Amino acid sequence: MSPSLPQSRLLIADDHPENILLLMDNLDEGCSVIVAKDGHKAVEQAFAHQPDLIMLDVMMPGMDGFEVCAILKSDSRTKEIPIIFITAMRDAADEEKGLRLGAIDYIRKPINPSVTRVRIRNHLALRRKTGLLEELALLDGLTEINNRRWFDDALSREWMRARRTEKPLSLALLDIDHFKTYNDTYGHAQGDQCLIQVAGVLRHSMKRGGDSVARYGGEEFVVLAPDTPREAAFRLLQEITAGVAALRIPHAASPVADHVTISAGIACCLPAEQDPALCLLEQADEALYQAKASGRNRVVALP
Repeated sequence: MSPSLPQSRLLIADDHPENILLLMDNLDEGCSVIVAKDGHKAVEQAFAHQPDLIMLDVMMPGMDGFEVCAILKSDSRTKEIPIIFITAMRDAADEEKGLRLGAIDYIRKPINPSVTRVRIRNHLALRRKTGLLEELALLDGLTEINNRRWFDDALSREWMRARRTEKPLSLALLDIDHFKTYNDTYGHAQGDQCLIQVAGVLRHSMKRGGDSVARYGGEEFVVLAPDTPREAAFRLLQEITAGVAALRIPHAASPVADHVTISAGIACCLPAEQDPALCLLEQADEALYQAKASGRNRVVALP
């Protein structure tokens, strides 16, 4: 049996049922299929299901494949989905048009089952590898939690969502106390291990699906908690600080405690239309500054 690509989703858009059945008969096991019989439905299904690959007939009623391709490639939700045109046309100008619109391949009718199966498999495999690379690009290489790039996108997304839902958005910045002194005392290799352990506490403290954590830079981390009032965010950060303290990572040079501790600053708001998302980050940074100025190893939430 041919190697399968688990959980791959394929959208087939064709107004001839026999072509759809022929393509479905030549798919690897584990590939789920979404069907559209006209161009308008193809656009609707692509937006709704975010398939891994789209097989698109050029000649369809109402809206042809070229129009569908142009719409999908101009929308941020679907522009990265690979599209293969299926066509009986032999004109090189038509093929050039499709490729210029963003299609990655052409399959000509009558469909050759064995060749088509291999092409679909190869494009799905490439899509999966691309997706894995994109995921890795959003992870911090040391701690394996989300990185600053991921957080910047997440903050913008959650800010807009909180504006729509009119729900509070909480953000916390956390800093390992006297981490430079820790590195000077124990060495950078041990410092890396400290960061990994602290990140583990943060990751396991995210009990709700919407809450998330990222490494903001150096020894600084950030927690993003949608639909979370200030009081709930404060309790969460207290749990995190207690969890880090419970690790009992020795820090003999710290003036705060004989083990590694963290300081945290929390900001919470109902996002207003005129305010940028960065204002919440600035408020959390101010709260973190207050936590450090007042002795460290504590959580401060701005009123």
